[in-house]
Amino acid sequence: MGNNRLFALFAAFMVQVIYGLTFTFANDVIDDGYIKPYGFILLRIIGATILFWILSLFTPTEKIDRKDYFKFFIASIFGIALNMLTFFKGFEFTTPIHASVIMTVVPIVVLVLSAVFLKERITHLKFIGILLGFSGAIVLSIYGRSTQAGDNILLGNTLVFINAVSYSIYLILIKKITDKYHPFTFIRWLFLFGLIMVTPFGYGELSEVVWTSFPPYIIFSVAFVILGATFATYLLNPLALRQLKASTVSTFLYIQPVIAGIFAIIMGSDTINGIKLIAALLIFIGVYLVTKKPALKS
Repeated sequence: MGNNRLFALFAAFMVQVIYGLTFTFANDVIDDGYIKPYGFILLRIIGATILFWILSLFTPTEKIDRKDYFKFFIASIFGIALNMLTFFKGFEFTTPIHASVIMTVVPIVVLVLSAVFLKERITHLKFIGILLGFSGAIVLSIYGRSTQAGDNILLGNTLVFINAVSYSIYLILIKKITDKYHPFTFIRWLFLFGLIMVTPFGYGELSEVVWTSFPPYIIFSVAFVILGATFATYLLNPLALRQLKASTVSTFLYIQPVIAGIFAIIMGSDTINGIKLIAALLIFIGVYLVTKKPALKS
């Protein structure tokens, strides 16, 4: 049981590490005009759908109740279609740091939804952890000013906020599904439904892509988004939810601004200072407090 929880914590952590790196990769592809947002989303979902259906050929599956296909469809709306459409469109107008910080509202929304729909108890320790993590993310947000003329920060942040709420609802829905099925059983259906919904939005933009214009960095960025930020994360998230509460998994999202900031520094697009180190420390302490397992009463 201990090893299962440890793997779940590792999976939840890796999801946010991958997402933290994705902000820069996806932003570079979209801002440089290689693929427009909706076309990129469709490409992302096509790639992941193929991979998940291939994976299903080599993994055991459970019998699915016919009534649960509707639950899969609803989950795909919030977790794939609406989630990705608003996220990538928001990227067209905002910056990676802004987007990563806006996403930190997810744990707050999930905490409330978990208390209402999953009857999860909000402990004092978890509440303090949420506040610390949120405080650190707010400190980081002041360093997300855009220098690009084409950006519309208000619009971009609003779309990313809609994405954050959609993702929060998805975590709640997927938690209930993972209580009944293994992720290998249903994840391919989520993406198939998502592909059907997103195709009308992205087909035109994807057909305009000039594939021969892609330099090696853009090819790598696109591959990373498909293999890492889509296939890997959508597989790891439900695996983590099988052992952890939805509110616990969502709190790992506070790591995103830290990873995004560190990667930006490595890429030479940002610098580090004392304020950012303090913000990062607050975020990691917050995650620790929320994921800390309560001591058993004797």
